Amino acid sequence: MADGTDGNSRAARAMEATPPEGAFVEVNGRRVHAVVRGQGPDLVLIHGASGNARDFTFDLVARLESDFRIIAFDRPGMGWSDRQEEIEKSPQAQADVLRSAAAMLDVENPIVLGHSYGGAVALGWALRDPDNTAALVLLAPASHPWPGDLGVWYRLTASAPGRWLLLPLVSALAPTGRAERVIENIFDPDPVPEGYAEHIGLNLTLRRSQLAVNAIQVNSLREHVEVMQPGYADLSMPVEILHGTADEVVGLSIHSERLATEVPGANLVRLNGVGHMPHHAATDETLAAIHRAAKRAGLR
Repeated sequence: MADGTDGNSRAARAMEATPPEGAFVEVNGRRVHAVVRGQGPDLVLIHGASGNARDFTFDLVARLESDFRIIAFDRPGMGWSDRQEEIEKSPQAQADVLRSAAAMLDVENPIVLGHSYGGAVALGWALRDPDNTAALVLLAPASHPWPGDLGVWYRLTASAPGRWLLLPLVSALAPTGRAERVIENIFDPDPVPEGYAEHIGLNLTLRRSQLAVNAIQVNSLREHVEVMQPGYADLSMPVEILHGTADEVVGLSIHSERLATEVPGANLVRLNGVGHMPHHAATDETLAAIHRAAKRAGLR
């Protein structure tokens, strides 16, 4: 299982309380967890940093499953998917794992939706396999190098000694209230939907191994999007981008506004006053963007 080496009771309780909602396929000898629901054109959903597929099954999947066959993945090392240490720093390599898992599920020419860090993975998917990617839908995507650093938490977890010393303490001792405030900050200025924290599984995200994977992935992201950026101009599929003007987690001007000028088929929708979680705070606009991508791709 994804977190079998954690060993602390909090992790065990979290995994018992937040069981897998889907099934497993094996890639590189490791398990990848996928929630598959609905019928229609294939729509792959890729979650952001610190999260899992439950971010989408909370509400969005139910709104889409009558129109699409949805495949919501836990990215490698997150949720119920096993770690794949040799590839976890690279969003493109993560995309390769998810594409292999998708092939085992008979996914063909999908629309690929990615949120935040998952936006970088979705872009990596399209860069690796443009001829078999019908369209992209990117929600507040992390797509470009950014100035400055990522803040105190990521400075502390940038090194292996920092992760070894800090993460076990946080995993074992961090109060649930503190984790709920982190979620509130991610949603800000939008409210956290009632029941969201319980559904996504706060203690699942606080497991030591998931904290470590997330720290490695986020601390490594800038160098990888810098390598990916020159390829954006060659993406020829329809690309729909949604980004809140009040997003202080992934800056609109640094990422989506630049991406929209570099990708020939990009359509950027600025969501006035919306924060970092548009699929929760602007659900109708998100659904419209997905259906628009399907129509532009000739799937409707």
